[in-house]
Amino acid sequence: DTRCLIPHLEQIRERLGVAPKAVIADAGYGSEENYTYLEQQQITAYVKYNTYHKERTKRWKADISRYENWEYDEERDEYICAADQRLTFRYEGYEKTETGYRVKKRYYRCDTCGTCPIRARCTKGLGNRQIGVSRELQRYKQMTRERLSSEEGRELSVRRMVEVESVFGQLKANRGFRRFHLRGLFKTHIEVGLVSLAHNLMKKAALSA
Repeated sequence: DTRCLIPHLEQIRERLGVAPKAVIADAGYGSEENYTYLEQQQITAYVKYNTYHKERTKRWKADISRYENWEYDEERDEYICAADQRLTFRYEGYEKTETGYRVKKRYYRCDTCGTCPIRARCTKGLGNRQIGVSRELQRYKQMTRERLSSEEGRELSVRRMVEVESVFGQLKANRGFRRFHLRGLFKTHIEVGLVSLAHNLMKKAALSA
């Protein structure tokens, strides 16, 4: 599941009067809705999507059932599967997210799956293989790969891990803070504030020793 960045960024804009020039976030925010918003607001997105790391594994690359591993013929608007068969465009449809954002998908289908020798590795369905693809999301994913593999993208990723992940690890693993003990937004704000205060005091004490 992905989370929506828009309320957080609008809140920043409201408080500071300006939006950030760039945003870096984990895969929980890698949705078409977020990418579209960031592009419209001219905010550079360094935001991973949910399969960003999996795509680099040998297991993923060897999986012939994933259309992401297939060739796309842009001129004919067709996908070519691992058996060298073409999935042709059939129709276009829309899916609506929980926030009301509409994702436009193009659906492609193959007509020769019945005699395919590697069918069992490609699909468990009884009929011909059909896929639904958001071409816009595919564009954003390619853009994300290029940005995150750039020198600036790698530098920002490392900086984010240093600034954020180590603190989370300390609070959860070393301080034992794995869940809130209070209920309600106001009380949880107080609780996380006390935990953060204790964390900073312990860091100060360690530096002063």
